[in-house]
Amino acid sequence: MRQRTLGSAGPAVSALGLGTMGMSGGYGEADRAESIATVQAALDAGVTLIDTGDFYAMGHNELLLAEALRGRDRDSYLLSVKFGMLRGPGPGLAFGGHDCRPEAVKNFLAYSLTRLGTDHVDVYRPARLDPAVPIEETVGAVKELIDAGYVRHLGLSEVDAATIRRAHAVHPVADLQIEYSLMSRAVEDEVLPTLRELGIGLTAYGVLGRGLISGHWSADRAARPGDSRGLSPRFASGNVEHNLALVAALRRVAEAKGCTVAQLAIAWVAAQGEDIVPLVGARTRERLAEALPALEVRLTADDLAEIEQAVPRGAARGDRYPSAFMSGLGVGN
Repeated sequence: MRQRTLGSAGPAVSALGLGTMGMSGGYGEADRAESIATVQAALDAGVTLIDTGDFYAMGHNELLLAEALRGRDRDSYLLSVKFGMLRGPGPGLAFGGHDCRPEAVKNFLAYSLTRLGTDHVDVYRPARLDPAVPIEETVGAVKELIDAGYVRHLGLSEVDAATIRRAHAVHPVADLQIEYSLMSRAVEDEVLPTLRELGIGLTAYGVLGRGLISGHWSADRAARPGDSRGLSPRFASGNVEHNLALVAALRRVAEAKGCTVAQLAIAWVAAQGEDIVPLVGARTRERLAEALPALEVRLTADDLAEIEQAVPRGAARGDRYPSAFMSGLGVGN
């Protein structure tokens, strides 16, 4: 598999990464054995970047990864871990705010290292900006963990251009993780130019719009119990039909190109720059097998123009998160 580098100060990683949130209840109940097999299949295929969060089912995802990674050479993969989001017990999005105080950062990492069964995390990042804690204090704590050898690189997630500059002034940022897809392109205004000015990479999540632009979603498909998409405005009645009409237009481009809709959508993100690494949230080996060939899809200028015509920027209907979460994001849709 080809590699890309996470910015000028970051590590070399596979050109496609694996996001594992969906393996721990984010989209409803998942098959544990299949999830583990999917992680292992990704590693066998050359994927080296595995992304998780300590709040993905409150440690469930890290424990699952520990099992999937057991026996693997620790230098053969990189772990990207998000921290700082608080949750209560119970199903659904029972989020209780953020905690990115320096003492909390170190506490969260101690738990993650134990659950993951490792002595270091490769990229450590606050999942969201904590409005009560200056980003300089949070980054300073991560820097201390880097100096102590427990973390290799600093990452950020879902912050604006000004916050990126403030964080980078304290310690070099390897990459920003943020949603970027054909239906979510707000990063193109200020965030992406800032990253490129500072030499910071971008790991793009939501490249398939949480399945909406995967080519496998239908308007009559209801979210399963515990599936966060049931709360997403883009999947709501009235919006989802409009958005799937965009997917239908994208499908015509994909068929002409000889690939699937999902492969085309992933290839589009990858084509936006060598400094961008798409994360795919495949929960099964079948979906992983479909995603991997996206790296071989070469998009010409004419292809990109056709894709833009099929799904113009701003054409999606509905916010990418429920309203309660939109205010905590560095950029909008």
